[in-house]
Amino acid sequence: MHTTRQISRRSMLKASGVAVGAAAGIAAARGTATAAGTGSGSFAHPGLLHTRTDLDRMAAKVKAGAAPYTAGFARLTANRHAQSGWQPRPQAVVYRGAGTPQNYTVLYNDIHAAYQNALRFHVTGESAYADTAVAILNAWSSTLTAVNGSADRFLAAGLYGYQFANAAELVRDHAGFELARFQEMLSKLFGAASDDFLVRHNNAVVSNYWTNWDLANMACVLATGVFCDDRAQVTRAVDYFKNGAGLGAIRNAIPVVYDDGLGEWLEAGRDQGHALLGVGLMGTFCEMAWNQGFDLYGYDDSRFLKGAQYVAKWSMGGQVPFTASTRRKGAIGGWSGSETVTAAAAVDPAMTRPIWAMIANHYTKRRGMSATYVTQIAAKTAPEGGGGDYGPNSGGFDQLGFGTLAFTRDRATSTTGSSASPSPAAAPSALGSAAPLASASASAAGKGKGDDLAATGAGEIVGWTTTAAVATLAGGLLLLRKRARGGQ
Repeated sequence: MHTTRQISRRSMLKASGVAVGAAAGIAAARGTATAAGTGSGSFAHPGLLHTRTDLDRMAAKVKAGAAPYTAGFARLTANRHAQSGWQPRPQAVVYRGAGTPQNYTVLYNDIHAAYQNALRFHVTGESAYADTAVAILNAWSSTLTAVNGSADRFLAAGLYGYQFANAAELVRDHAGFELARFQEMLSKLFGAASDDFLVRHNNAVVSNYWTNWDLANMACVLATGVFCDDRAQVTRAVDYFKNGAGLGAIRNAIPVVYDDGLGEWLEAGRDQGHALLGVGLMGTFCEMAWNQGFDLYGYDDSRFLKGAQYVAKWSMGGQVPFTASTRRKGAIGGWSGSETVTAAAAVDPAMTRPIWAMIANHYTKRRGMSATYVTQIAAKTAPEGGGGDYGPNSGGFDQLGFGTLAFTRDRATSTTGSSASPSPAAAPSALGSAAPLASASASAAGKGKGDDLAATGAGEIVGWTTTAAVATLAGGLLLLRKRARGGQ
């Protein structure tokens, strides 16, 4: 029997009927784009998932024939997206979600081609790859006018917004890249939508949307803020991570910490695929923040590590504790409901995502900490590939990947434990600590039951969660049928 230091989940989920505690300033910004550079501070560039030090390390290690970098680079060069002959197919309007002529597959394939070509350029120095990345990014910034669809449009804004920013960050100074135009597109079409989601959650009860919805949009707000040198936007994203009302905020995503050091991941009660997605997104958020001087990896006594350890152990087939919870669903002023989960979902130990190398290397190499389960699963899944290596559906493109190449690092010569701040090499900004949150209430006209709430694209999810039993419930919510499994 496990005891807990903290069991806050029931009260957190049952009370979350409105979006209170949203980051200060998001409400004022929602629905309008933050102009690039407004409220700007000088950020480190490149400074999202990869710093100049990271890129130089990859190039030097591959040139020297060092393992495991060479194996990671081989996965990159073998990917069809990483070829300089890639031709973009920009669309004026991108649609994601039921009831629309979905064409978002074109977008995520082009984004991953831009990212992979840009990364290959930094490793090899061959300008043809940078030229290809620039051509892809310029084509989209000159063509795209809207990201539309059902509720899934917010997934598109979040996922593809943070990925777009990372691809562009790698070539922001390359000849021919239309930086200002790309900043405008990213801010107006992606960042603004993600900002709005974190405030109003599509006019839904704040807990209607699972953890990964928040995390995708948090990642977009952060990445857009850095790419556009918008200090206020970055601060909002960091504040939300710490104190946001939604299920992506750190204490809501990991609501229970057990005495054995494991932190229960909220979506473990849903299904394995979405739990892995959430861990990958939170790791991405922490890495991007770290490279700008915010230590969110170590926040709240390294709470993220405890959640990652939980998911890693569970995903490898290990037994984990579970505390039952009830989550409220519905529209503000409209329909309402609830869902109770009582056990961790069944897992497929063969399921893999390219998310673990980044997390394992941060905690064990940068910080000198123990991360047993994360280290084991990182070794099991190495060398990590990227988009296109994990199936053709959208789930195979949710992470940029190539962590074996990008994040393998030597152990730091000195560490100071979980309270350490980023080293000077991490290029911290002068932003300092994010300000405390102010309260804000989300208000909107009520919607009928099932109107554009939490549609998650069942066909895509099934494609990358293997044999998980999935059911589409009333209101468009895609939920796993829970299987009793020794939970508490």
